[in-house]
Amino acid sequence: MKGLKNKLADDKTAREVIAPALLLIQAERLGVDETTLRYFAAATSSAIDGDGYVSAAEGKVGLTSGERGIALLWAAALAAHGIEAEVRRVGSAFQVIASGDDAVKLARLYFLYGSPLLEEDEKLISHKLCNAVELGAWGLYISWEGLRRTEGGLVAADLIISEGGAAVKYNVYLLKDAIVLQFVSTDQGRAELAARLLKRAGVSTKMKKVGEGDEWHVWVTTNRLAAGREELRKALAEIVKEAVARGWVDAGKAERWLEKLERGRVLREGWPKYLVRLKEGALMVRFGSTNLNSVEEEARRFREMGLVEGVHFSVKMPEGGRDGYVSILKEGLAYAAWLSVHGSEDQRELAADFVKYILQRAKEEGEEVYEKASKIIEKGMSRASLKLEGFEGRVEVDGSEHVVKVIGGGAELEESWSSKKLLRLKITAEVDGVRSDYTITYGRYGRNNAAVGFAMAKADAPGGREADAERFSALIKALTGKEPRIYKRSNGAVEIVCDREHLDGFMRYAELADAIMKWLEETSRRA
Repeated sequence: MKGLKNKLADDKTAREVIAPALLLIQAERLGVDETTLRYFAAATSSAIDGDGYVSAAEGKVGLTSGERGIALLWAAALAAHGIEAEVRRVGSAFQVIASGDDAVKLARLYFLYGSPLLEEDEKLISHKLCNAVELGAWGLYISWEGLRRTEGGLVAADLIISEGGAAVKYNVYLLKDAIVLQFVSTDQGRAELAARLLKRAGVSTKMKKVGEGDEWHVWVTTNRLAAGREELRKALAEIVKEAVARGWVDAGKAERWLEKLERGRVLREGWPKYLVRLKEGALMVRFGSTNLNSVEEEARRFREMGLVEGVHFSVKMPEGGRDGYVSILKEGLAYAAWLSVHGSEDQRELAADFVKYILQRAKEEGEEVYEKASKIIEKGMSRASLKLEGFEGRVEVDGSEHVVKVIGGGAELEESWSSKKLLRLKITAEVDGVRSDYTITYGRYGRNNAAVGFAMAKADAPGGREADAERFSALIKALTGKEPRIYKRSNGAVEIVCDREHLDGFMRYAELADAIMKWLEETSRRA
C-alpha cells in the first residue's frame, strides 16, 4: 500500500486497489467462512474474467495487473483465504499465479461461487469457467436415499451431490416416460449452486425463475442425465433397480432407462455445441457465436490440438453484433482423427475428445450425416497405418485378375519450372511378375485448387503402353481401392490420372503419409 500511496489519485489505480484491499480487510476482521468465501470468490472471479486466466492443462490460475503493488495486494488477499500465489513480472505487467493445490482451491471457489454459468447460451459461455470446472474436479461425492411413493403416487428419491463442504439435495422422480431430477428453492444462491454441482457431475443445466414468486427451479430429464459422470449414472441406475425390485416401476420401461444410463449420450463436457450437418452433400462442422472470446477459445483449442488455420480450419471473428465462427474443414477433421492416434499425448487426448464429440453430434443429426463423418474419421485414423514394403494383393481390372507385390516406395516434394509445388509418389512393385518403377506426380489445378496426379505409361514396358497402363491401374487399385482414369491420346500416349480419393488411399502407407500431408498443407489455399 505504501508503494501505491502516490498513485491512488489516479481513478483507474484506485479502482483496481479496492477489491483486493477490501477482501484483505474482510478476512482479517470477519475471518474466513462460507459467507466471506462467497464474497471472495465473486470478487476474485470477476478479476479472473477480466485480465486473468485459468489453465487446466498447466494447473494454474492467474491474475494480471499493471502495478506491482496491486499484484502484491492480490497475493496477500489470496493468502488470507488460504491460497498461496507467486508474483511474477511478465513483460510490462505483473501476474499473480496460483499453481498446484492452490490453483485447484481457487478454481473450485471460482466454480462454486463465482460468475453465473450461462452455459446454455453459447454466446455467453465462459471458457475460463469450463477450465475451472476441470481444474477444480476433486472431492465430488454422489449418493442417494429415501426411495418412496409420494401422496400423488409418484416414485421419488433423494439424490445428494457434495463437494468441498458444499452439498445439495435433489428430488428424483420416476415418471411415466422419463427420469426427472429437480431442485426447488426460494434462495437464488442455492439454486445457482445446485446448477453448478450438476455441471460438475457432467450435466448441463441452469436455474430458472418460475411463476411470479421468488421460486427458482433446476430441472433435467433422462437424456441429459445419461450424459453425466459415471457416479451420477450409477446412483440413478440403483434408484431405478430398487424401484423395479419393489414392483413400483414397469420392468420394460426401466430397462430402456438403464440402457440410456449405461450408454451415456449427448454432448461431451467442455465442448460448446457445434453445427454438424450436410450442405450440398459435404459435411459442415462449425461453431458460431457473436462472442469474440468464445470464437478465439475454439480456435486456440484447435491450434493446441495441432491443427493449422487455413489448412485444417478457418476462423471469422464476430463483427457488428454478427456471428463469427470456427469452421472445421474436411482435411481438419481427418487430421484430428489422425492426431487422436499418432499425435503427442496431449494432442491425442484433445483430438480423441473432439472426434468422439463430432461423431455424437453427427449421430444426433441422422444416419446420413453420421455415415459421412465416420468415413472422414476412419480415413484419417488409417493414415500411416500400413507399410508399402511387403504389401501383396489380388485385384480385378477390366475383368482380369492381377497379382500385386510391392517392394518399396517413398514420396518427395519438388518444384516445377514454373515454381508449382509438386508431390512425387515413387513405388517399386511387381505386377503379374513384371517388376517396374512407378511414379505419380501430383499438383494443384483449377479454380478449386484440386489435387490431381498424373503418370504416363511406358512405351518400352513389356507388352507396350496399354499393358503397362493396365498393370499401373492394378497397382493403384490394390493400394487405394479405386481404379484411376486412363486416357489414350491421339499421339499414342497413355495417361493415368488419379484424384484426391486416391491420395487419401495412399496416405494409409507410412512411407508416403508424412510427405502427402506436408504437401497438402503447403499447397492449401489459406483462408
